[in-house]
Amino acid sequence: MQTHLNATTIKTQFPGHNGDMLAARLDVPAGPVRATALFAHCFTCTKDILAARAIAAELARMGIAVLRFDFTGLGSSKGEFAHTNFSSNVQDLLIAADYLRQNHDAPSLVIGHSLGGAAVLSVAADIPEVKGVVTIGAPADTGHVLHNFHSSLEEIEKAGAAKVSLAGREFTIEKQFVDDVRSTVLEERIAKLRKPLLVMHSPIDQTVGIENASTIFGAAKHPKSFVSLDMADHLLSKSEDAAYAASVIAGWANRYLPADTPRVAESVESVRVTETREGKFQQTVLAGKHRMFADEPVSYGGLDTGPSPYDFLSIALATCTGMTLRMYYDFKKIDMGRISVEVSHAKVHSQDCAECDDERKASQTRIDRFERRISVEGGISEEARAKLFEIADKCPVHKTLLARSVIATTLTD
Repeated sequence: MQTHLNATTIKTQFPGHNGDMLAARLDVPAGPVRATALFAHCFTCTKDILAARAIAAELARMGIAVLRFDFTGLGSSKGEFAHTNFSSNVQDLLIAADYLRQNHDAPSLVIGHSLGGAAVLSVAADIPEVKGVVTIGAPADTGHVLHNFHSSLEEIEKAGAAKVSLAGREFTIEKQFVDDVRSTVLEERIAKLRKPLLVMHSPIDQTVGIENASTIFGAAKHPKSFVSLDMADHLLSKSEDAAYAASVIAGWANRYLPADTPRVAESVESVRVTETREGKFQQTVLAGKHRMFADEPVSYGGLDTGPSPYDFLSIALATCTGMTLRMYYDFKKIDMGRISVEVSHAKVHSQDCAECDDERKASQTRIDRFERRISVEGGISEEARAKLFEIADKCPVHKTLLARSVIATTLTD
């Protein structure tokens, strides 16, 4: 298995069913790769749709690499979309799975959005390494896509092809596409799937109705799960809906994938932070086997997918304080309720700092002020309050923030 200690998105490509090069992105996690997923996008969409990016980022954060690619003739992939059909999409998925098998790891998880969901249902049984299948807003009948063609369907039937406007873009649809989706019987493939299935659908989906989820769920054998994407549209165009779907998929997949336990040789003793290049500031943080995002709020130009740098600094002070207090009370065998610590940070002028000494106030500079608020469940006696403040100040991070530190910087390959 290949491992990637630096979280990143790798641009790659591979030849599709007719030899045209398909553009792809491989999102790899910080740290060891515990599993690999293959993502199939919706009809006439691309690999870079919000839902695909959000799901890939969340899975990568949990140690799962994700390959998302543009089907033939879409996005940055070569080829003529008019000559493709549902069957050719299935072939491209099989080729993508083999690309992963030959160059990285075969996919343990396949995820499909809309018609891409129908495609993964059709192909999953032919990829023996797949441990789980996920559909998002998928149709139970591939012929469902024909309703997008409206009045052009009759012209396609008679003339053999017609131009159709889809999502504000014009595509040429050939009769062979229509014949192909009509001839595909998806329920038979679902019944023979025999792999864990997660069906996700919005009850207000105006493109693919919720009844499709019921049909898919009914046709599948256990184990199977259904999650409602309440209030989401078909494309998961709201970032919070895409993020929710991503977190559910990541949590569900944990049951069927290897545990996220890095090998000793691959462990990272220090903290490693790497840009994802998704958004302006988003970074993956690797601390031992723990993965998370660092980011900035939307108001600062970030995606707000994780704590900010100063948030992490406040987290360090708050957690260290809580741990230090708990160690003291346990050592003294003092029965103390649950401890909570809140920390906020601000840049203030030294003259406005009530806690600063006269020398600091005279410096006429802006300083970092951390406000720490400690609470104890069940309360604490007046007698114990003074000792609590004394022990809190012994927190190692507290001491580090007050001391003069040295930062040694080097440039590595």
